[in-house]
Amino acid sequence: MDLDIVELSRLQFAMTALYHFLFVPLTLGLSILVAIMETVYVMTNRPIWRQMTKFWGTLFGINFVLGVATGITMEFQFGMNWSYYSHYVGDIFGAPLAIEGLMAFFLEATFVGLFFFGWDKLSKVAHCVVTWLVAIGSNFSALWILIANGWMQNPVGATFNPMTMRMEMDDFAAVLFNPVAQAKFVHTVSAGYVTASVFVLGVSAWYLLKGRHQDLARRSITVAASFGLASALSVVVLGDESGYDAGLNQKMKMAAIEAMWETEPAPASFTLFGIPDREARETHYAFHIPYVMGLIGTRSLNTEIPGIEDLVAEAEGRIRNGLNAYDALMEIRGAGNDVTPQMVSRFEESSADLGYAFLLLRYTDDPRTATEAQILQAADDTVPHVFPIFWAFRIMVGLGFAFIGIMAYFFVRSSFRGMTYPRWALRAAVIVIPAPWIAAEMGWIVAEYGRQPWTVDGILPTALSVSHLGVGEVLFTIAGFVVFYTVLFIIEMGLMLKYIRKGPVQDAEETETWMRRHETRLAGPGAAPAE
Repeated sequence: MDLDIVELSRLQFAMTALYHFLFVPLTLGLSILVAIMETVYVMTNRPIWRQMTKFWGTLFGINFVLGVATGITMEFQFGMNWSYYSHYVGDIFGAPLAIEGLMAFFLEATFVGLFFFGWDKLSKVAHCVVTWLVAIGSNFSALWILIANGWMQNPVGATFNPMTMRMEMDDFAAVLFNPVAQAKFVHTVSAGYVTASVFVLGVSAWYLLKGRHQDLARRSITVAASFGLASALSVVVLGDESGYDAGLNQKMKMAAIEAMWETEPAPASFTLFGIPDREARETHYAFHIPYVMGLIGTRSLNTEIPGIEDLVAEAEGRIRNGLNAYDALMEIRGAGNDVTPQMVSRFEESSADLGYAFLLLRYTDDPRTATEAQILQAADDTVPHVFPIFWAFRIMVGLGFAFIGIMAYFFVRSSFRGMTYPRWALRAAVIVIPAPWIAAEMGWIVAEYGRQPWTVDGILPTALSVSHLGVGEVLFTIAGFVVFYTVLFIIEMGLMLKYIRKGPVQDAEETETWMRRHETRLAGPGAAPAE
């Protein structure tokens, strides 16, 4: 098997997925923030809130359109570069993606049009309902996509059919309520809410530094800080849930996150800092915090977390057992229409480890002929690259706690200091705008890089999932995607910066008139009348 094709295909999908996720979190979060702002407008009838809704809604629309464009290209790759994956698990993976298109994307796309063109055609309440439906559609899209992704992390509700050589769904409810998928969903959408809150906070801070649109900026900061603080706290709590699920279902990923080479007696400590060395099987300059990892991974102080060495030994045993399943599978395939119950029973005895036998296809065309060295190498292949996973996790967590501090500070200033902010804090808010995207990308590196060498954990190795393509063909498509995505990135940044510099120009006259009258009312009876 040509491993160059595997690595190039992984590179292409990683590049397009990480780029696509630059748009997703802002879409998720801005849709909710815009809906909140319009709800306040309906409740108060103050034009400033309608102006805020339209302004931030415009930025949402730009991001939404370009996010759709990058998302569509990703789906083509399943047929282009990952055809065997599509054949092998298409019955399960395709279902939530189809539902996402029918239920969520069509809902979202339809009401996005009504949001932008329905201001003068719908009542205030009806338009507010439309805005909330856009937000619900955005979050439903994330739900179904993450259900599909969660199944790849924890494949439940499906069994392998030896006659068709495919995974087939037998329990849709198990796929839908997969604990890994549900934890990933709430964690991901909360991270999107933080991203949008930091974005709104930073842009509003820039307006205050420039002395522009100050009424809109102060109110936007208040909404972003309140919503962002709640979201940042929930990200940490829900991230803990994701860690617990990984400890239950993806023990190798958990061990790699912690660079835990040897099984550590309970309660396991958390390595705050260190330099993992895979060759030496140790972490240099490690600084440990007692008990923390035991609480994250097991929610107890008396359960040990298995280390990488023990998990490799476990994988070796599963490979050997999987060879029995592979041999039984070949017997079934060779029997044609004469398959006996005894053959099926023999296969089912060890079918849970069939995927581990498939790891040997990287080294031999027939796993049953694998040497001892190849079996040991295949077991060692179950260890992902520890260094990037270890540090990606810590960057993500560190930024997550930083967002709590930032949002808490601006929440206090908004609620108890009359919406006044020192210039140093406003500058910091502008500087920190890219940080949520960095945290989100680190999270996906942990989730997806940590799953290797599996496309579907324990079921289908990545090396077996690719299409039979030439290196030149994959390089050509990579170059095409780089050019296409670079153009989209330039368009996105150009449009976003253009409309941010332009500012909230819609309903400006009506809003300014209302603000002058509002300030006169606040000044009292002796104030000069508004013009």
